Order: sequence, then C-alpha cells, then structure tokens
Amino acid sequence: MKRRPHILWADDEIDLLKPHILFLEGKGYDVTGVPDGASAIELLDEEVVDLVFLDENMPGITGLETLQKIKARRPHLPCVMITKSEEEHIMEEAIGGKISDYLIKPLNPNQILMSAKKILDERKLVESKAMMDYQREFRELGMRLGDRLNASDWEDIHRRLVHWDIELSDIGDESMLEILGMQRSDANRQFCRFVDNEYADWISGVGDRKDHPILAPDVLSGSVRPLLKEGKKVLFVLIDNFRYDQWQAVSGEISKSMRIVSEQIQWSFLPTATQYARNAIFAGQTPAKIVAETPHLWKWEDEKGSKNAHEEELLKRQLAAWRFDGNWSYHKITDKEGGEKLVTSFHRIKAQDFTAVVYNFVDMLSHMRTESNIIKELAADEAAFRSITESWFDHSPLKQLLELAADAGIEVILTTDHGTIQVDNAIKVHGEREVTSNPRYKSGKTLNSDSKDIIEVSNPSDFGLPKQHAATRYLFATSRDFMVYPNNFNSFASRLRDSFQHGGVSMEEMLVPLIHLRGR
Repeated sequence: MKRRPHILWADDEIDLLKPHILFLEGKGYDVTGVPDGASAIELLDEEVVDLVFLDENMPGITGLETLQKIKARRPHLPCVMITKSEEEHIMEEAIGGKISDYLIKPLNPNQILMSAKKILDERKLVESKAMMDYQREFRELGMRLGDRLNASDWEDIHRRLVHWDIELSDIGDESMLEILGMQRSDANRQFCRFVDNEYADWISGVGDRKDHPILAPDVLSGSVRPLLKEGKKVLFVLIDNFRYDQWQAVSGEISKSMRIVSEQIQWSFLPTATQYARNAIFAGQTPAKIVAETPHLWKWEDEKGSKNAHEEELLKRQLAAWRFDGNWSYHKITDKEGGEKLVTSFHRIKAQDFTAVVYNFVDMLSHMRTESNIIKELAADEAAFRSITESWFDHSPLKQLLELAADAGIEVILTTDHGTIQVDNAIKVHGEREVTSNPRYKSGKTLNSDSKDIIEVSNPSDFGLPKQHAATRYLFATSRDFMVYPNNFNSFASRLRDSFQHGGVSMEEMLVPLIHLRGR
C-alpha cells in the first residue's frame, strides 16, 4: 500500500486547528500536531516527515529558531511558515531560512490544502503532465516519420527529441526513456537514409536551394559577414564537439546576461570530425576545394601533426575573399589558463572588429572518457554528459568572456564543428591497412564492410571530400554503429563500446547549434 504524505504541524494553539487537520487527513495526508518547536524537532528524529507547518510565534523556541534547527538536520525538508504578523523583517528572515511557502493567519482549509499540494504534489503533477504530453507527441512524431521529410523537418524532429530527452531524464522515468530511445533509434535510421540520398546534391548545389540546410562552409559567411557589413563588432565562439542538447543545458545560464537573437541548426560536414568540419567552417570551402587551392594547408590521415594547425590561415583567406579590412584575431583555448588570459586581455577584443575563438574542452572530455574509467563513470550517459558540460560552463572563463561581450555590446555567434554520439554496436571493416583510426568513419583504398547500414562514398568529390589516391573512398558509420578492423576486433570493440564518438552520420553528430547572442 502506498504511504500517505506525512505533515508535521507545530503551533501552540494546535488543539484549535483540529478542523484543519481533519480536512487535510480527508484529502489524503497524515498530520501530526505538536504544541511547540522542541516537540517538532524531537519528532523529526523519530519519524519520516514530508512537510512541516510552523507557527512563527510559539513560546520557548520561536518558529524562526525552529526553522533553523530543522534545516540544520534536514536541509531539503520543505517548511511553511505561518504567522499573524506581516512585518517585513519576519518574512525576510523566513525566506532567508529557505521556507517553501508563507501563510498569514487566519487560515482557511483550501489555503492550507493548496500550499501542501503545491509543495508535495508539484513534481508528481509535472511528471504526470510530461508523461501524457510525450505519449501524445510519441504518436505525432511516429506519424511524421512516415512522411516525406525535408531538412527543416529533420531539424524540428531533432529539437523535439532533444527536448523530451531532457524532460524525461529530469523526471528519471526509465521506462519512458527506453521508449524515447527506441524512437530516437528509428528516427536516426531514417535520418541516415535521408542524408545518404540528399547530401551530395547539397554539396553540388543541385536542386531547390530553399531546401538546403546551413552547411559548414556557409556558417561564417551566413552569420558573421552580415553583421560585419553592418559595422557591428563580432565575437565568434566555436566549442569543439558541442551537441544541441548541451547547448540547451547551458542556454538558461547564458540567457541571464544575453538575449538569444536566433537559434538555428547547422549541418556538420561529413566526416563529422574536426579535421573536415572545422576546416570547412574556417575556410568557407569544402575540404576538396581546400586541397585543390591550398594543398599546403591540409594534412592527410597518415601524415603526422595537427590536422587543424592552419585554421587561422584558412580564416584569413576567407576574410580576404570578403574584402574585409578590419582588425581581427584568432585564438585557440585548450586549458583554463588560456581562457583566463583571453578574459584578462578582453580590452584588445573590445577594440577589434572581429574575434574568433575555438574552445576545446568538450571534445577533450569526450576523448578522456574513452581512456579513463573515472570520467566514464562521471559521464555515464547523455544526461550526465550534459550535466558535466553545464558545470564546466558555469565555472569557465568562457562564461566570463560572453558576459564581457554582452556588456560591451559585441554581437556573439556561438556554434560548433560537430556533435557526438554514444556508440554501442561494433561492425567489421576491411582494408589494405589501418589508415584511419576514427571508428565512425574510414578513408583509404579497397575499404569495405559487410554492414548494410554503412554509407559508402566511392566518389569523394560528390561529398566535397579530397582524394589522396585515385582509389580513395570513404565509409561512414550510421546511427550508433562503430567500425573496427578485424585485427583484435573483440578487444577494440570492448574498449570503444558505450563511448562517445564522432565522424559518422547521426542527428547527434550532424545537427548542431548555431546561435546568435546579444547583450540585454
């Protein structure tokens, strides 16, 4: 039998409150009345209590003193202060003591009932409404997935699925999260087929331009260039490996100091890996065009050294193509010290027309999670990964940088190069030799896989990708799959399973935030 909520009511006139107590008990609550604060504290040590009503003016220990002692023992126990006085200092002390509600005598039964319901039943009511809303949307999303969808439709579906992932994770309903997970998997499978059918046309510019999404080479020209033309100062911030749900996790904090002017989705370049997607953003070109025009600014998979060492030079070329002649700078932040130095030198940013900043924390966290059991436990799933990202942002120099930009009237464009997905299904891939270590995509000669869900690109130029050799081809893992070479297959599969990876095709990797922020 389900336990009834237990209310403890401390009042020196408790006998006169018997009608109110009977009324509450008739509404499904157990109520224990005591005549003073000392008795209330003693009872808390003996019984399970869900809510406390406290009279402010009691002999002996006052209501406020009792509140302090209760919070010392049970900091999260909700308490309602009841008083005949409306003096401001009493209210301020009670609020400072973290009361959940404040009632003025004389009381009426419905007033007391509403206070109890608001506190004790609020979460249950919110959960019930959320469950009903998702059940309705589950059916609606299911029907939409059966329609012929365009890029805008997929962006909307991704937003809705992310919304429900966050809502149901907050509630903690595992059964509903399991249903949502199955719906996301089904949606991802259809999304991957959509990308396979449409992506090459987007790259070549064939078809209806209105139906084309924002692609990586268009990010700066579409979001930054118009603002610079208007004479605005712009701060462009790229957080490496920043998913749309992680943006949602930090957006509430950001909106306290900045106004969200627009919240768009850009489609990360394939492969959804830093070497390709981020270079495409800073160059304003496909990787194939980068290699054709500036081969010295590109490193192949088998070459040593950073694959993104030339971002500043690529950005410089793009700004020159715009005929931009203002002051600008580029910064790559890989640790907290670097972020703090950038904040300290904000006066220089304030004097510039355009500043580009790359933040690498989230991507490093994703890679560390694969290697460290401690990080893996801390970021066990997507909800935990969101939580860590939110905690990092709240205490990061990046938050300070954005607040300074808001105060200075600088326009901010916040985005990423790609997202990431938690993988769980290992598939075998065969090739002459291991050229590509990334488990979500492979490039090289004579590559093949037995999986029917792999996206194969035998003509890389169709996808705007460079060819190192005449026979170069690309393979992309889809949904939650990851690719492993046959050598030591079980060992690698075990190590990578359940890790967060990027480089392949999924909504989580491809559909990423492109945000325009402005100071309030």
